[in-house]
Amino acid sequence: MKSRSRALGTNALQLGLLLLLALAMLVPLLWLVSTSLKGPAENIFTSPPALLPSHPSLEAYGRLFRENPMLTYLLNSTIVSGLAVIANLVFCSLAAYPLARMRFAGRGLVLALVVATILIPFQVVMIPLYLLMVQVGLRNTLWALIIPQAATAFGIFLLRQSFLGVPVELEEAARSDGCSPIGEWWNVMLPAARADLITLAMFVFIGTWSDFLWPLVILDDPKLYTLPLGLQQLASSFSLDWRLVAAGSVVSILPVLVIFIGLQRYILPSASGDAVKG
Repeated sequence: MKSRSRALGTNALQLGLLLLLALAMLVPLLWLVSTSLKGPAENIFTSPPALLPSHPSLEAYGRLFRENPMLTYLLNSTIVSGLAVIANLVFCSLAAYPLARMRFAGRGLVLALVVATILIPFQVVMIPLYLLMVQVGLRNTLWALIIPQAATAFGIFLLRQSFLGVPVELEEAARSDGCSPIGEWWNVMLPAARADLITLAMFVFIGTWSDFLWPLVILDDPKLYTLPLGLQQLASSFSLDWRLVAAGSVVSILPVLVIFIGLQRYILPSASGDAVKG
């Protein structure tokens, strides 16, 4: 009985700590939503601060879309993030497959060089990348945002480790059925690595969706601005409406939350059963 009571006490303590941690993570988000819902007549700098708005209003969201081209910013961000995700899933998986399954001279060196690039900060390659985009005529285009994100060393390494866990027997069975190497990659490897592919897609989407520095450097045309650049325009040199900024921040967070919640149930440990079904 004592051991059982001790176990229950330990579980209750862990649960309490997790709830406190979750609350600490949620408070800034709740405060952001609350600020965006406070009406123009309500003081957002009261002391003590009030979390709940006394007169909830969507006035800030109406002004956000009425006075700013938010739909254009959302469309640009969606195009850039969506194409970057697709490119990463294709190119990273194609690069990871031979590194995981094929035997060729220098395979270890290639993998080491790929992983080593993770240690290079983006700021180091930003200026050479900018000059390259200018030379090929892609500056001030959405392609300049997509191409640098088309493949990542993290994605190659992640999928390579995932492919290593796929049983060799599945490949042999596919090969005996007449599959080419591309067929094995498509019919065996990709279904078996579904969880890691979804994980990679989420990482790439969030990173591209929230990227601010590179779009700021490469874009001049406001019609091509992504959402982070568009939100920057809400803070002018002479005035700053925190309700508007909060509303824009909530709008920028919502797609990420929706995608995470929608894909969360698919993030499961990689299992070869998916490949068998394919």
